[in-house]
Amino acid sequence: MGASIVEGGFDDEEEFAEAHEINVTPFIDVMLVLLIIFMVAAPLATVDLPVDLPSSTAAPTKKPDKPTYVSIKPDLALAIGETLVKRVDLVHALDTMPDASKDRFVFLRADRAVPYGELMDVLEILRAGGYAKIKLVALEGVADTPK
Repeated sequence: MGASIVEGGFDDEEEFAEAHEINVTPFIDVMLVLLIIFMVAAPLATVDLPVDLPSSTAAPTKKPDKPTYVSIKPDLALAIGETLVKRVDLVHALDTMPDASKDRFVFLRADRAVPYGELMDVLEILRAGGYAKIKLVALEGVADTPK
């Protein structure tokens, strides 16, 4: 360890004081080297191989124009979209809708105040009617949902 002699003697407080800062220069050097490596290696990662993929003979499936929502209101009334329906007429109303198909998805949503048993009853009505593709939609309240 070296020391410097000043006119008044040794000045340990100024010359040999410890630096309490982190030296970030090595960190910056490593980051720049990694950046250069990734910039060089990224174009090499893409592979241009000619591949002759087989063509599909399947017809594209048509998406439904508007999803079918079955709503259970807080007073336990059922609605398909905005139209109120009786429980006994639920499956018949779904069958008579345009684009009627048992394979389409039915989105079931219920108000927070609806008991779980009532929700399960509507699910059972739909299942018994042949609708197996049912999706549950979680909402705060059916009345507040956008149209």
